Amino acid sequence: MSIRTTHRALLSRLLPDDEPDDLTVRQGQFHIVVIGSDRVVCLPRTRAAAARLPGRAAALHALAGLDLGFRTPEPLFQHDAHGTGEVPFLVLGRIPGEPLRTDALDDARVAGTVAAQYATLLSALTRAGADAAVRAALPRAPEGRWRRFAQDVRAELFRLMSDSGRLRAERELAALDSLPHLTRAVVHGDLGAENVLWEWTHGLPRLSGVLDWDDVAVGDPAEDLAAVGAGYGREFLERVLALGSWSDHGLRSRIAAIRGTFALQQALHAVRDGDEEELADGLAGYR
Repeated sequence: MSIRTTHRALLSRLLPDDEPDDLTVRQGQFHIVVIGSDRVVCLPRTRAAAARLPGRAAALHALAGLDLGFRTPEPLFQHDAHGTGEVPFLVLGRIPGEPLRTDALDDARVAGTVAAQYATLLSALTRAGADAAVRAALPRAPEGRWRRFAQDVRAELFRLMSDSGRLRAERELAALDSLPHLTRAVVHGDLGAENVLWEWTHGLPRLSGVLDWDDVAVGDPAEDLAAVGAGYGREFLERVLALGSWSDHGLRSRIAAIRGTFALQQALHAVRDGDEEELADGLAGYR
């Protein structure tokens, strides 16, 4: 049964200008997102995701006060429903635009335009990370984060892997040992292609906004660059790096190490949230 049917009354109340049957529904790792004409309703998929709603709203309020050069979702109201048995939700203002089609970058002009705007976006996040007000408003990536991540993967995921899967995971985790603790930039934390929205003008895309800031922190810009590389490939990432003029000589090795953890990150989140579908997807290469 679709979310439009099971939550019809709620969606009619939260999105009064839209017909429930016409709403667009997308499923992410943590939320089901229902898109109306001018508002978006986020419904957490698990209890753990529901418990994180207040923190998500607070981060979005903080981002709304920053001049990043692009739009971020504006939180309108939130209902955590703790202990009431009601459905928890977060309502956001809708940012116009759509993620890029998978074949969009086959056009050289489009690829160049998109790469330049990614470089501008990531440069803005790096500049914001040096601003004292921004650093005060957002959490910082904790020191020892990658060491704890490796420990948690071994403790919580290794039992679910095959012998060859554990060997693969050990190689990927070993690459994290050399990562320094950096807090240089505002890091989105999940800058996949599905979270970046574009509008088209005269045959070329213009970045309109960035969604899903659940994991935002002041940290290492290599994390967001790794997501760009995972979404669009090495050649596109190299173009972004050249346009952004990053001078950090250790950046590429950090990008590679972090990119190697993405499936394990997904699986670790999923096992803690009790999300069997996301867990199976994250561990597909380790079983």
